[in-house]
Amino acid sequence: MASTTLDAGIQSAPPSGKTFLGHPRGLATLFMSEMWERFSYYGMRALLVLYMTAATTDGGLGMKVAVAAAVYSVYTAMVYLLALPGGWIADRFLGARKTVAVGGTIIMAGHFMLAVPATVSFFAGLGLIAIGSGLLKANISTMVGHLYDGPNDPRRDGGFTIFYMGINLGAFAAPLVIGTVGQSVNWHLGFALAGVGMALGLGQFLLGTRHLSARSDVVSSPISAAEKRDVFRKAGLWLALAVVFYAVVALTGSFTIDWVIWPLSIAGIALPVFVFGKVKRDKDLSSDEQSKMSGYIWFFIAAAVFWMIYDQSGSTLSVFADDSTASTLFGFDFPSSWFQSLNPLYIMALAPVFAWLWVALARRGKNPSTTMKFAIGLLMVGASFLVMMLAMAAAAGGTKVTPLWLALVYLVQTVGELTLSPVGLSVTTKLAPAKYASQMMGVWFLAVTAGDCVAAIFQLVLGDATGSTWYFAVQGVLAIIAGIGLALYRRKVVRLMGDVH
Repeated sequence: MASTTLDAGIQSAPPSGKTFLGHPRGLATLFMSEMWERFSYYGMRALLVLYMTAATTDGGLGMKVAVAAAVYSVYTAMVYLLALPGGWIADRFLGARKTVAVGGTIIMAGHFMLAVPATVSFFAGLGLIAIGSGLLKANISTMVGHLYDGPNDPRRDGGFTIFYMGINLGAFAAPLVIGTVGQSVNWHLGFALAGVGMALGLGQFLLGTRHLSARSDVVSSPISAAEKRDVFRKAGLWLALAVVFYAVVALTGSFTIDWVIWPLSIAGIALPVFVFGKVKRDKDLSSDEQSKMSGYIWFFIAAAVFWMIYDQSGSTLSVFADDSTASTLFGFDFPSSWFQSLNPLYIMALAPVFAWLWVALARRGKNPSTTMKFAIGLLMVGASFLVMMLAMAAAAGGTKVTPLWLALVYLVQTVGELTLSPVGLSVTTKLAPAKYASQMMGVWFLAVTAGDCVAAIFQLVLGDATGSTWYFAVQGVLAIIAGIGLALYRRKVVRLMGDVH
C-alpha cells in the first residue's frame, strides 16, 4: 500500500463518468482479469493429479498416487509462499501494475508449457505458474483497494465482494470446461485451454489498464542501488549452490522427484518457524504486541492443520472421484473433474448466508469468538475426512459410490472454510504488531504453505497407503482433536489477544 505522502499527490482512481455496478470502472478490469486467471488456475488444477496418475498408455505420467499428491501439495504450497516475494517485488522494484502484468505473462507461458507432451516441460510449466501466481496473487487484490479513496470509502467492501465473486465464477466454470476437454479429449489440449484463459485475462488487464488507479504504478519503497546489488549477489549465490547441488545429484544418477519435494516441503515448514522466531525475538515490540503474537501462533497452527486437509480437494479427493465415484447422477454423465466446481458453487451460495448469520448473532450477543470460529472450522474439516473414511469404506472392493458422498464432503469443508478463512484474514490484521503490519498478511498465507508441506511429507511417508480409509481417518481425527483443544484453551488464547476480540 502506498504511503500517505504518495497518496496525497496521486489521484486514487482516474475520473470517469462510467462506472461498473456503481464502482470505479477499473473494478471491471480487475474483476475480469482475476476471473480468467482463476479459470486458468483451477482448470489446470482439476486436471493436474488426474494427469499425473493416468497410465502412460492413456497419455498420463503414470505416477503413484502418493507421489502425484505430494507434487500437487508442494506446488500449491509454493504458490502461496511466492506471494511473499511477489509483494516485495512490487513494493521495491516494479509497482503493482507492472508486477501483475509480468506475473500474468509468466503464468500464461507456464500453462502453454504444460500443453507440450514432455515431462521436462510439464514440471518447468508448474514452476512458471507458481512463480507467476506469486507475483499476481500478492498484488491484484491490492490494486482493487487502490481504486477507492482510502479505507473509509463506503464502496470499498462492496468492491471487494464483487471482485471475489469473479474469483469464484472463474473457479466454478474452469473444471466444467477445461476438465471436460482434458479428460474427454486430450490432457494437453486441456492445459492449452487454461493458457488461453490466462491469455484472455492478461489481454483484459492490458486493454483496461487506463481505468486503473495511478497508485498502482507507484513503487512505494524503491530499492537503492546498494540494496539491489546485495539482493542480486545473495540470490545469485543461492542459485549457484542449488545448481551445483542438483548437478551433482543428477550426474551421480541419484536424482528423483523426491529430491525436489523433500527440500521444498522442509523449507515450507521451516520458514514460518523462522519468521515467528524472528518476530518473537524482536525487542522493539511491546509486551502487549508480544502477547498478541503468542495468541496469533495458535491461530496460525490451527489454520495450517485446516489447509493441510482442505487443499487435498484437488489431490486425494480428485483421485477418489475418478477411481471410486460413479460419474452418473440422475441419469446424467459427467467427468470426475466436475467435482472441483462444487466448492466455489457452495461459497457463492453460502457466503452471503454466513455474512448475515454473524451479524444476526452479534445483535443477540451470541456471535462466537474468533477462537471458537477457528475451532468450528477445524471440527468441520476434520468431520469432512471422517465422511471420506466412510466413503472409502463404502467403495471397498472396487464399488463405485454415489457422487453424493463427495458432494457432502465438499459442503462440510466449505462451511468450515467460511468459519475460518475470512476470520483468519481479519484477526491477522488485528493482532499484527505495528512494525510488521504490512508483512503479516504474507505470514497468514504461510499457514497454507506449512499445511500443504506437512500434507506432502505425510503422503510421501505413507506411500501406497495415501488415500486409504485410515489415511482419511487419522487426519480427520487430528483436526478434530486440534479443534477441541483450541476450544478448551480458548480463554488462554483470548487473554493473549488483549483488547482484540
